[in-house]
Amino acid sequence: MSETDDRPRYAPEWLALREPADAAARATGLLAPLRERLDGTGPLVIRDLGCGTGSMGRWLAPRLPGPQHWILHDHDPELLELAAARMPRTAADGSAVTVATERGDIARLTGDGLVGTSLVTASALLDLLTRDELDGLAAACATAGTPALLALSVAGRVDLTPADPLDADITDAFNTHQRRVDQGRALLGPDSVETGAEVFVRHGLAVRTEASPWRLGAGESALTAEWLRGWVGAAVEQRPRLAAPAEAYLARRLKAAEAGELDAVVHHGDLLALPATVGGTA
Repeated sequence: MSETDDRPRYAPEWLALREPADAAARATGLLAPLRERLDGTGPLVIRDLGCGTGSMGRWLAPRLPGPQHWILHDHDPELLELAAARMPRTAADGSAVTVATERGDIARLTGDGLVGTSLVTASALLDLLTRDELDGLAAACATAGTPALLALSVAGRVDLTPADPLDADITDAFNTHQRRVDQGRALLGPDSVETGAEVFVRHGLAVRTEASPWRLGAGESALTAEWLRGWVGAAVEQRPRLAAPAEAYLARRLKAAEAGELDAVVHHGDLLALPATVGGTA
């Protein structure tokens, strides 16, 4: 893996702000088939790709039984340090959880590199991959026989209450921005879960997907405000002609959020991919 990566670095403050909403949104219906697949496989080795501050590990490790060794991957050494320090130390049954870190380009994982890995997981990452990077990840999981749990990928839908005439334009511009070509990389954006299911199935894995929406109300007004700023900002970056109406739109929406008068459902999707077992079925 390379030691450098030009992908964006996310502020720990933003990751901390969104963590409760992420935890509430994660698709718990995928845990049972995941536990069933991992049952009896011995000590678990789990690779968390693009781990950020480690929110996936804090959520998942206490929900899986048995000894676990987490390998946290990220290109940001400061986030890796935070994630390692904040990982849980006990599993669902009280077994030990240990942790290591690896800095580098997660897109370069190979089947050989995943040998001995029980699970690959990631949050808010799939939509930032290209189709080629996704194909490489699916091929690596298939080769190594490693399941993948990829959570909280953007789905391209936002429901705001009350509605505003500019909602559709902002949503469309944002979705186009998420599918942008970034430094020569065409991102999957809101097509990531559907494309991910297609690609993993093509590589012989069985796939289950579930919705994992953020549900933001008066109690999440701080997160709603920060999300709105980023959402509208990306839309304007994509379509500068929206700048003037979007400025007034954002002011209206922020005022409503601060007053506890704005509800938002920000749709995401989770994907579980299970490779064939020795008997040939997932």
